Amino acid sequence: MDQRSQIRDFLTSRRARITPAEAGLPSYGTRRVPGLRRAEVAQLAGMSVEYYSRLERGDLSGVSGQVLDSLARALRLDEEERVHLEDLARAAGPAPRRHRPGTTVVRPGVRRLLDSMTDAPAVIMNGRCDVLAFNALGRVLYAPVIEAARGDTPNLARFVFLDPRSHAFWGDWERAADETVALLQAEAGRDPFDKQLTDLVGELSTRSVDFRGRWARHDVRQYHKGAKPLRHPVVGTLHLYYEALALAADNLTLVGYSAEPGSDSQDKLRLLASWAADSGTPAPPRPVSGVARRRRVVFSGIQAGETM
Repeated sequence: MDQRSQIRDFLTSRRARITPAEAGLPSYGTRRVPGLRRAEVAQLAGMSVEYYSRLERGDLSGVSGQVLDSLARALRLDEEERVHLEDLARAAGPAPRRHRPGTTVVRPGVRRLLDSMTDAPAVIMNGRCDVLAFNALGRVLYAPVIEAARGDTPNLARFVFLDPRSHAFWGDWERAADETVALLQAEAGRDPFDKQLTDLVGELSTRSVDFRGRWARHDVRQYHKGAKPLRHPVVGTLHLYYEALALAADNLTLVGYSAEPGSDSQDKLRLLASWAADSGTPAPPRPVSGVARRRRVVFSGIQAGETM
């Protein structure tokens, strides 16, 4: 990923979304492009047009924090976009401080912590959306993602954009796709020198029109909490809440899921937990003969409100 292009595209995409009226500026004449003109951004930021044009060409080298603050106010950046701008400026410096990429190795102590979480699905991810580890319930919940990886390290971005089964798995595929790209954009700002990330973005851009369109928007987000509907092939739709907890020592993230107490989704999680405890392996994509057929009877009983 070219650093100057990243900066240029981010700044132009941010000014394109603000109208003169929203910025409190008069609008004269026909506008060939949406949003603010460079001169208007420069006026709002209190800098010359020539200086702002230099910044938008991708030259953030040596820019002070005060200038970044003025630019963030002029472009109405939210906190995460402001952090992204700082990341881009840091990487553009004459001797950029390399962002420490997330490891691909999960320490034994972290694995023990993950395995101790028996009532909630949990996974560990890095900034490239590689899913590096699962607890037992997380492995069952993410069975379609694991199956799609075919023995390789599962990657949520590849699953979302390159595997048709992702449309069935994510209850809201459009939102999942938006969130995934926004996470990768934020990671690219933190470390544009990460070759594995560059290769991933190149692969997805080449193979997915949906990814290319979203990447061009340059939206950035960090999702620390929220709700997700998932459609599991065995138990059906689950409405789950997630919390993303930073593992600062390893630059990884632990994502844990929970369901509303007393809800149908909590019953389904308990059923998946029972499966994980009994089999020690992910639930299959669909019930099969033998033990799985007997499980289908259990699933039907739970969904009908019977007790085990």
